[in-house]
Amino acid sequence: MFTRRDFSLSAGASAFVLAGCASTNADPSRPLEAQSSSVLQDAMAGKAVPGMAAIVIRDFHVETEYFAGVRALGSPAMILPNDRWHLGSDGKAMTATLIAKLVDAGALSWERQLSQMLPDLASTMQPAYRDATLPDLLSHRAGLPENTADMDFFFTFHTDAAPLPAQRLRYITRCLQDAPVGPARGESTYSNTGFIIAAACAEHATGRAFEDLIVAHVFDPLGIHSISFDQFGAANEPQGHVDSRIANQQNDVNPHMFAPAGAMRMTLRDWSRFCIDQMQGEHGRGGLLRTDTYRFIHAPQGETRTALGWGAAPHPMNLRGPALTHSGSDGNWFALVCLFPETGNGVLVVANAAESMGGDAASVAALHAFAATIAEPFEESSNG
Repeated sequence: MFTRRDFSLSAGASAFVLAGCASTNADPSRPLEAQSSSVLQDAMAGKAVPGMAAIVIRDFHVETEYFAGVRALGSPAMILPNDRWHLGSDGKAMTATLIAKLVDAGALSWERQLSQMLPDLASTMQPAYRDATLPDLLSHRAGLPENTADMDFFFTFHTDAAPLPAQRLRYITRCLQDAPVGPARGESTYSNTGFIIAAACAEHATGRAFEDLIVAHVFDPLGIHSISFDQFGAANEPQGHVDSRIANQQNDVNPHMFAPAGAMRMTLRDWSRFCIDQMQGEHGRGGLLRTDTYRFIHAPQGETRTALGWGAAPHPMNLRGPALTHSGSDGNWFALVCLFPETGNGVLVVANAAESMGGDAASVAALHAFAATIAEPFEESSNG
């Protein structure tokens, strides 16, 4: 459980059986189309991953959607284009976009300190956190630990019947008493807690739950209607897997209150709508934020390569960037994204298993193969 961090686009891997390929506005003369039967097969070979899917974006449009394997171990049901996938920490970019939307609207401020945004907690939080800002929280630069170290406390939220904002407030009250793991505004120290705190700030400022806010301000305007905050898929949906079994036990997943840090499911097509809007935003054609706001949340903070909810990669996989990257996993699923805003190209890859069954390696391998078809190699000498 919990969700995983930004990824290194360097691992290789290989895979299994291709169930099918759905094509939209695809040019059959392009090499990617000809490789559709091999990319996911090669990625899954020798792994225990039940199913995978991918979307390739070219020139700000979905070019092709690929899918492979089955929805669950022991099931004959194949992966289909409208299936929902757990995005894990890839949802952090969505949380950051919601916060940016509220800043653009004047409900929040990039400069306001945490002690001002959550005044009731100011006296009990560690002094080092009091002047943290939303950019600090959303770029992992507030010095916060990754998660609470008290797993017994964490699991109590599975049975907590309080409203989700109250649960998040209880969670962060405890977390803000933990000692910092690093100085504020220094190196990035990955923190799921920072995103839950940012969501609590939004809830305090608006009086509305994070789930309501992100649907109203991010998903509905983009036509994203497949969103689910339920960590377990229905019987006819893909299931997450861990240790060669379906992940269907309560403590396999994160509690519902964890959504701002990465506990959301949606279709690949809906995820691509969000990603395309992020890239269009840098060209003045975004549907959610001001152009300068898109550019701000995509910019690396300080001397890091961490943006707000994104990794900012100059040349991922030795390809010409800049690119926006991230990975996500709750231990049962794996999801990767790499976007090239300058060209409007990108790749999304998902698997319904993670590290314990090779879903991470399979996803990285597929991403490498697809990304090489949409971005030029980086040659350092060409940049002088």
